[in-house]
Amino acid sequence: LIGGLDIIKELIEEDELKSSLGVGEPADLNTRLKALTEQQPVMLFMKGSPGAERCGFSRTIVGLLKEQGVPFGTFDILEDEEVRQGLKEFSKWPTYPQLYAKGKLIGGLDIVKELIEEDELKSSLGV
Repeated sequence: LIGGLDIIKELIEEDELKSSLGVGEPADLNTRLKALTEQQPVMLFMKGSPGAERCGFSRTIVGLLKEQGVPFGTFDILEDEEVRQGLKEFSKWPTYPQLYAKGKLIGGLDIVKELIEEDELKSSLGV
């Protein structure tokens, strides 16, 4: 909660509304990306959403995580271009989907497949 109308007006007058909301400058984007990657213990940044995936890689990784019984949150990168482009730089990983555990990048579909083959997925995710 930021406040009521009087607080919002004051923030506008002091040119602090955007920073209070966590939007605006690139530094704010990195803060937002960090918060998004830590939103849930396991976060998947994908194209679409579970049950309405918009690419085969996203569909496959969702299926694998469900088969493994891994609880996870998701973020549809097609709904937010700033996050879609910014996360590539933030993570130094150019493709999607991207899987995070406790804010740390685990990898994409190939990495998840390898971790499953080596029976290390759940331990890598801390679940």
